[in-house]
Amino acid sequence: MTSFIVLLTLSIFELILLGLLFIFFLRLKRSESTLNALQKNQESLLRRLHMNAELEHELVSSFEDRQAELAKLDTELEERTEELQKLIDQAKTLSRSPQFLREVILSGHRQGKSAQALALSTGLSFDEVELILEQAGA
Repeated sequence: MTSFIVLLTLSIFELILLGLLFIFFLRLKRSESTLNALQKNQESLLRRLHMNAELEHELVSSFEDRQAELAKLDTELEERTEELQKLIDQAKTLSRSPQFLREVILSGHRQGKSAQALALSTGLSFDEVELILEQAGA
């Protein structure tokens, strides 16, 4: 009878161990599926990170290209500014020349403008405008 009890006890322990082994196996399977899902997510994350890195590289590259183009345009703008300033200076010099002022006054007088209006528009005094008109015989 004692051997029967020992045999029964051992059988119960074996069944308990078998049940624990089955539970352990199920948990192992669940852990394996979770690990597989994490690996897939990690691969997806790595692909997205790689794609983001490529996009960032393209953005930086296009930004550098735009910066270079802006620097070129700035240089061209500076050159044009200098050219325009030279032209403005020439125009000021020509507009203050006595011959040009004489032509402006005579042309304005022919159009019927008064000596006072011509003096204001040319920056000369009224007497100077009168003198130019008298010399021209107008």
